[in-house]
Amino acid sequence: MEKKANHFSGQLGFVMAAAGSAVGVGNLWRFPYLAAKDGGGLFLIVYLALVLTFGFTLLASDIAIGRRTKKSAIGAYTEMHPKWKFLGVLTFIVPILIMTYYAVIGGWITKYAVIYLTGASEAAAGDNYFTAFITSPVSPVVYALIFMAVTALIVYNGVRDGIEAVSKWMMPILLVLVVIVAVYSMTLQHTDESGQLRTGLAGLRYYLTPHVEGLTVGRFLQILLDAMSQLFFSLSVSMGIMITYGSYVKREVNLNHSVSQIELFDTGVALLAGAMIIPAVYVFSGVEGMSAGPSLMFISLPKVFHAMGKAGGFVGLLFFVAAIFATLTSCISVLESITANCVEVFHTERKKTVVTLSVIYLAASAVVALGYSLFYFEAKLPNGTTGQLLDVMDYVSNSVMMPFIALLSTILIGWVKKPSFVIEEMESSGHAFRRKKLYTVMIRYIAPVMMFVLFLQSTGILSGIFS
Repeated sequence: MEKKANHFSGQLGFVMAAAGSAVGVGNLWRFPYLAAKDGGGLFLIVYLALVLTFGFTLLASDIAIGRRTKKSAIGAYTEMHPKWKFLGVLTFIVPILIMTYYAVIGGWITKYAVIYLTGASEAAAGDNYFTAFITSPVSPVVYALIFMAVTALIVYNGVRDGIEAVSKWMMPILLVLVVIVAVYSMTLQHTDESGQLRTGLAGLRYYLTPHVEGLTVGRFLQILLDAMSQLFFSLSVSMGIMITYGSYVKREVNLNHSVSQIELFDTGVALLAGAMIIPAVYVFSGVEGMSAGPSLMFISLPKVFHAMGKAGGFVGLLFFVAAIFATLTSCISVLESITANCVEVFHTERKKTVVTLSVIYLAASAVVALGYSLFYFEAKLPNGTTGQLLDVMDYVSNSVMMPFIALLSTILIGWVKKPSFVIEEMESSGHAFRRKKLYTVMIRYIAPVMMFVLFLQSTGILSGIFS
C-alpha cells in the first residue's frame, strides 16, 4: 500500500515523532498544577511509578500492535480479531473528536506568543484579557485556522518529509526552551507586601518535597487517579496515534529502547515544566497561586511574567513558543492518525485525503472557536463540571472514550489474544524484552482494574457511588 512506503527513517525519527505526540500542552500546564495540588513530591513519586508500569504497558501495546499488523487502529484491531473491529472504530473516533478543538487551543497559545513577541505582554496580565479574547467572534477563529493550516501542511508533506522532519528539530528546541525557563525560574526572588521574601529555589523545594500532612486513604486514591489520568492522556495511548506511528516503524528498530526513550522524553518534559512553572508562581503568588488549575497558562502565568519586569516579556515568549511546539507536534499526530485510517478504510490517495480532512477541520475549528461567543451554551457534565462546546468534545474523547478503549484493549490483549501477541513483536528485532514478566502481569491483571476505576472516576460514576 502507498501508506506503508511512507515510514520513519529509523529509531531517532520515530522516537522524536512519537515523543512529539506524547509531549502535548498537558505536560506544560496540567502536570504542574496537578503536582502543586497533589502534594508536590508525593505526586511525582506516584507518577513515576505509574510511568514505569502502567504507561509502559499501554505504550508498548499500541506501538507493537501497529508494527505487527502494519495497519492503523481499525485495520489493526480487525486483523487481531475480526469481532473486535468495533474497538478499532471507537479508537478512530477519539482523534476525530480531539481534532475539532486541538487547533483552537493551539490558536490561543499562538495568540499569546504573538502578544509577547510584539511587546504587549502587559495587556495579557489583565484580569479579563483571556475571557475577552476567547469570546471575540473573530480573533480566536483566525488563530485557530492558522494553526490548523500549519498542521495540515506538515501532514500533507508525509511521514518522513513532514512529521519526522519537523519533529527532529522541534523537539530538541522545545527541550532547550523548557530548560532555559526552568533555570531562570529558580533564580527568581520577590518580597511581598508583608515583607516575606520568596525565592525560586524555595518554590523548587516545595515542588520536589513530598507533602504527606493530613494524608488519608481517600486523598491518596485521588492523587493516584490524578496521576493515572495525566499519564494516560500524556502518552497518546488509546487514541490510535501510537498504533499508526508503530505501523511506520521498520522491522529492525528496537521497540524496547524506543518505548523507554519516549517515556523518558515525555516524563522529562513534564518534570521540567513543573520546575519551570511552580517556582515562578510560588515566588510571585505564593502557595495560593498554584491553585489556579486549568486557568494557570492563560491567566495566572501572564501575571507572573508581568511581575518579573522587563525579563518577563522574554521569558513569556520562550514559554509560549515552547507551548506552540508541544501543541503542534501533538496536533500533527492526531491528524495523521485520522488520515492513515481514512486511507486504509476508503482506499483513497493520501494527499487528497489530507486536503479533504483539512477542509473539514478548518470548518470544525472555526465552529469550536466560536463556542465561547456565537455558539455559546452551558452543559452540565456527568463529572460535576459545567462546560462549553470545547469542554464537551474534550470530556467525551478524554474522560469517557479513552479509558473505556484502554479497558477493552487490555482485555483483548491480556485475555483474548494473550500477551504473547505483543511480546513476540517486541522481540522480533532480535532484542530481549526485559520487562516481559511485568508486562504480562500489568496487561492481564493490574491495567484492566486501573482502567475500570479511571473510567468510573472520569465519568463521575465513582463520585456518585461514594457521595
